[in-house]
Amino acid sequence: MYLYAHKKSTIYKGFSLAIAAAILWGVSGTLAQFLFQKREINVEWLITVRMLLSGICLLSFAKTSERAPIFKIWKTKNDRLQLLAFSIFGMLAVQYTYFAAIKHSNAATATVLQYAGPIIIAIYLAFKHKRLPSLLELFAIILAIIGTFLLVTNGNINTLAISNTALFFGLASAVALAIYTLMPITLLSKHKSSVVIGWSLLCGGIAFSFMKAPWDIQGVWDTKTYLFTALIILFGTVFPFYFYLTSVKLIGGQKASLLASAEPLSATFLAVSWLHVPFSLWDWIGTFCIIATVFILSKK
Repeated sequence: MYLYAHKKSTIYKGFSLAIAAAILWGVSGTLAQFLFQKREINVEWLITVRMLLSGICLLSFAKTSERAPIFKIWKTKNDRLQLLAFSIFGMLAVQYTYFAAIKHSNAATATVLQYAGPIIIAIYLAFKHKRLPSLLELFAIILAIIGTFLLVTNGNINTLAISNTALFFGLASAVALAIYTLMPITLLSKHKSSVVIGWSLLCGGIAFSFMKAPWDIQGVWDTKTYLFTALIILFGTVFPFYFYLTSVKLIGGQKASLLASAEPLSATFLAVSWLHVPFSLWDWIGTFCIIATVFILSKK
């Protein structure tokens, strides 16, 4: 009875953390859109500063609050290589492609496109286990393709409602999300989530500093700029990434990515209601098609 209750509690905790992370990401995406479009903040600079400061915060938390051996992950060659690969191809990739998609479109569109990620995960797992996708998975894939088509064309096959650049970064962010979800599972089984995510943020931030130095500050800085930047770093990075990877550790990568579908809903709601982003009927239908794939796959 105790083991059953403990397992149930673990599952609920994993579900709650994944949903909380998704909502916070959705909010931070909308705040980032405001900074890019209303305050002319450089997207590369925000990514660099966000990753560096968030990485330092998480590693400090791991060391002081969790008493975790934060340098242990560097002691074995295999862990070092996995961490560096995750830092660049997982953490940095998902950060850059997502924010670039926001810059070239808006938070709602970028976030919805990113959530083709669970479809990529489902296809990858089918290949990994050498099996054909089930009927439910095939239906979800078709629905995701239809949703993406409606979102980027507004139902007109002859025109794109967003730029080619926005479409590229949006789909790239979906691939990056899948990599980000699946790549660190082995590391998470050996090290604290705060250690893995902290080092990956810090390493990714250091690598990206060569593209945009953190001291090369641009844009219009007022109270809102300072406040929103701080919120993006803390509530859009430190907390949600820790929540999400802890959720992956508790309930697995596929379930965590499915539950994270709350992110496009929160991002879309805020972008439309606060930033007055135009969202047509076709956009809403496309959004719900993509989000529906999450529920179909979770049913599976």
